Amino acid sequence: MSDASEEIIDDPVEVRRNKRQALIDAGRDPYGHAFASSHTVEQLDEQYAHLEDGQDTEDEVAIAGRVMAKRAQGKVAFLELMDHTGTIQLFCRINTLGEDAFEELKDLDVGDWIAVHGTMMRTRRGQLSVAVSSFELMSKSLRPLPEKFHGLQDKETRYRQRYVDLVVNPEVRETFKKRSRIISAIRRFMEDEGYYEVETPFLSPIIGGANAKPFITHFNALDRDYYLRIATELPLKRLLVGGFPKVFELGRIFRNEGMDPYHNPEFTTMEAYEAFGDLESMMDLAEGCFKAAAEAACGTLHIEYQGTPIDLSGDWRRATMMELASEYAGEDVSFGRTREELVAILEKNGGHAEAAWGKGKLIAEIFEAVAEEKIIQPTFVIDHPLEISPLAKKHPDNPELTQRFELFILGHEYANAFTELNDPVDQAERFMEQVKAKDMGDDEAMGFDADYIRALEYGMPPAGGIGIGIDRLTMLLTDAPTIRDVLLFPHMRDEA
Repeated sequence: MSDASEEIIDDPVEVRRNKRQALIDAGRDPYGHAFASSHTVEQLDEQYAHLEDGQDTEDEVAIAGRVMAKRAQGKVAFLELMDHTGTIQLFCRINTLGEDAFEELKDLDVGDWIAVHGTMMRTRRGQLSVAVSSFELMSKSLRPLPEKFHGLQDKETRYRQRYVDLVVNPEVRETFKKRSRIISAIRRFMEDEGYYEVETPFLSPIIGGANAKPFITHFNALDRDYYLRIATELPLKRLLVGGFPKVFELGRIFRNEGMDPYHNPEFTTMEAYEAFGDLESMMDLAEGCFKAAAEAACGTLHIEYQGTPIDLSGDWRRATMMELASEYAGEDVSFGRTREELVAILEKNGGHAEAAWGKGKLIAEIFEAVAEEKIIQPTFVIDHPLEISPLAKKHPDNPELTQRFELFILGHEYANAFTELNDPVDQAERFMEQVKAKDMGDDEAMGFDADYIRALEYGMPPAGGIGIGIDRLTMLLTDAPTIRDVLLFPHMRDEA
């Protein structure tokens, strides 16, 4: 036999392909059919926990899953079968299956999907098992799974091949089950609070609702460029004009910006707007959402993130941006300082001031430089400068500030909320300022949304609005170090 032939035979993928072809040649379908399981593995564990060592039953069950391990000992074989709830041992006897079926069973590979019928038992060594009376191959696996004890460890490979990561790393499956529970809990909480869930367009002719770089696509039917949405804010507020009292949307947002442990260009938010609400009602809403999600995912409001205890219970701290900036800078940071003094404070703390920045932007930059990363426990940072908040209502006591908060935990922003601006004249002026900034080279500035102004001119009630980052919240509640760990299929550079 040639070396080339030996290489082909030794190739595990080729060996499995040959098994697949042999089944097809024998008139067998290696890719199965519908199957009704009687139980999940978890249900079997609970229902038969009482079985004593060595005890058999005549209780017939039908289960399906992936073969995760196998070993044969003469006329007996043991398989480990995994479904979405756990793993269970299959106890297989040649006397029960017959010689032909027993040989077929031994020819199965780790990774194959099978369906089995059998009866429940517990082995003399105490292992709950299904005594298999028959089995069927449901899907032939052509690629071997990573070695059991070393698993899939390389982060890049895990993210690229999440389907394999989910198979071999149970903790990854648990993370995404928790993500599902988090989203469900938020949805239930919002509905219980009287909010209507709505859907708004992914494609928009104008950049609006946030300051961010958009993804651009060409809309062939209209023969013009459109933008993937960078926020859902403006369409949702149009619904308040139309008479909806409370609306929310859970959905994808797209920003053509960088990737790091806390940012992905495609991410999920929950935005909500309440007619006749304000900043206070949005703080209550944020606390309620986070607490509902924490209870659903963790069963407690006292959690730990990367070794740091976080207390989500009780009433969360509220502090102004200038108060926190002054506290951590060790000197007064306010509009009472000259622009030159604020520039000096920023540069003293490692920042750099742009010529176009006013006092408001400088205060925000100082806050970011000295205070952000030091805010560990949940804190509502309120009273943001008007310069950085083009969609928020002005503060009634200080026109240089707005009625806005950001929720910070562990040095990161988790939510952003406003008492919404509903004056169409004021909003049009702020849009014009954004257009001027764009003309001066700010590619993150918003466009002038004439239709939104028209909507406001029909009258929008006073309102509160909030956006919550679902991915960051999931990171917090699953103790995940990076955003990629909570995205099923994160964006990656092309493979080398």
